[in-house]
Amino acid sequence: MSDFWTNISRYPRFFISSLAGSILIILTPFKNLLKIQKFQILVPILLLSFVILLAFILINMTAI
Repeated sequence: MSDFWTNISRYPRFFISSLAGSILIILTPFKNLLKIQKFQILVPILLLSFVILLAFILINMTAI
């Protein structure tokens, strides 16, 4: 029975490491885009507009 709880306790650590790895894999192309001069201005503008759009959508969905 102790092996069962040992295995169960490993799942959160696996989940966190998988999530961190996925985020790094997703963000790597954007890091490479920032090496190009014209994208150094475009990427932050697109990221900011995405965050503002997401906030606007969530505010309207929750009727705050």
